[in-house]
Amino acid sequence: MQISSVRDTLKELRELGIENVADVHYQLSPEELITQTLQRNEGCLNSTGALVVSTGEFTGRSPKDKFIVKDELTADTVNWNDFNQPFSADNFEKLYRKITRYFAGKPVWVRDCMACADPAYRLNIRVITESPWSNLFAYNMFLRPSEEELEQLEPDWTVIQAPGLHADPATDGTRQHNFSVVSFSRKMILIGGSAYTGEIKKGVFTILNYLLPHARKVLSMHCSANQGTSGDTAVFFGLSGTGKTTLSADPERKLIGDDEHGWTEDGVFNFEGGCYAKTIDLSAEKEPAIFNAIREGALLENVSFFPGTSEVNYADGHITENTRVSYPLTYIANAKEPAMGGIPRNIFFLTCDAYGVLPPISRLTPGQAMYQFISGYTAKVAGTETGITEPKSTFSACFGAPFLPLHPARYAQMLGEKMRKHDVNVWMINTGWTGGPFGTGNRIKLSYTRAMISAALNGVLDKAAYKSYGQFRLAIPESVPGVPDEILEPRNTWADKDAYDAKSADLAAQFVKNFEKYAAKADPEILDAAPSL
Repeated sequence: MQISSVRDTLKELRELGIENVADVHYQLSPEELITQTLQRNEGCLNSTGALVVSTGEFTGRSPKDKFIVKDELTADTVNWNDFNQPFSADNFEKLYRKITRYFAGKPVWVRDCMACADPAYRLNIRVITESPWSNLFAYNMFLRPSEEELEQLEPDWTVIQAPGLHADPATDGTRQHNFSVVSFSRKMILIGGSAYTGEIKKGVFTILNYLLPHARKVLSMHCSANQGTSGDTAVFFGLSGTGKTTLSADPERKLIGDDEHGWTEDGVFNFEGGCYAKTIDLSAEKEPAIFNAIREGALLENVSFFPGTSEVNYADGHITENTRVSYPLTYIANAKEPAMGGIPRNIFFLTCDAYGVLPPISRLTPGQAMYQFISGYTAKVAGTETGITEPKSTFSACFGAPFLPLHPARYAQMLGEKMRKHDVNVWMINTGWTGGPFGTGNRIKLSYTRAMISAALNGVLDKAAYKSYGQFRLAIPESVPGVPDEILEPRNTWADKDAYDAKSADLAAQFVKNFEKYAAKADPEILDAAPSL
């Protein structure tokens, strides 16, 4: 990078209050960042040339330590709850002064990047980190400006990440030493005490989930998306671990993105420039696109090697089940450029049902689609969040409650309007268990899930015969090519039918209980989609 660019960056850092740094590394290439990481003994290379690092104490997000500054801008617009916890403006300023002073005498890595593939909604982001590999994560995950774009780029938002800085809860207003605090007024995200890079990614996702629906009338979605050869777009909603990345990486379809998108009047666009995929139990046979993306420039987190080798043992989860890899979207051979698609023709709600109750595929009515979207049922997968060590059933509104600053009804209303306007097919896919609950049954085979999704995308299921199933009154196909008929009705896979009925009744009651808090804002069609008790 030119000396003048570094001087400009130093000046801009001083304006932020970051002064007397030992060195500033601005807009370094992946090769330079990897070399520096190795020189600092902060990582090593695996057998395919990917950089392997440890994120230390935190190997997943810490939602209890995420805050939003409550001020005149957010007081009446943010939906304050356990995920959107208020933080005072005074305490933010204390942390801001502390984090800027922290960098004195230390090297600092600075990257200017962008979010939102659609230029009409682009957001310029400056990411400041205290390690080269965290800066590599930003390179991989956000849009990379050209030299010409970089000359004109003025940051709209700033993200400052300092894992080595620990907050003092007694004086800083945090819960413990780690924190992630968003200030919409200051247009800034402060991250400290945790080196888990997912905090950077989800911090930016959170601000887009506020800005785009609130000010730009764009539906922000926690989903993956791809496009078929005929130009049809498909969207996959789901929490981490339900299969968004895996199922959208289809060699027969162009990948638009694996996690975060916006839906405009014209179509969908990816927020990001990369993928952040789980790697636990990864194999070339099951997930070739992801497996082959783990090469030079990719960043692997918290994985282990086979003894005496540099070959990753993807089955080893002793550090965490939430092993991850980040890589640019271009590492996927069939990635779409630019990462935009048309109006979705099919929407899939992915749920990892740890109870083994829900069918592997069902077609939803508009009322059922809205009910399931607002419910957001799945199982938290081990390691994705701190303290989760095995699948645990949960309800997460809009399949992404931890990242939604606005009330879930806002996102649900926007989705409902778009589904009805464009007559979109909506399917629920259970990627969880069959033959019994977690610990007794088995995970539904990925090959079966892929076959069901392909049948829906190719129009085969448009002509299928359906029947209403169980307490959830879901329409299930009587047959799907490549899938055994008996697994389409989960009760058939259980040896103890009475045990299935009891689990089904229990899960139905959980749905009804969870939906009580949304019932007042739901219309009769949505309320009628509740499971029968």
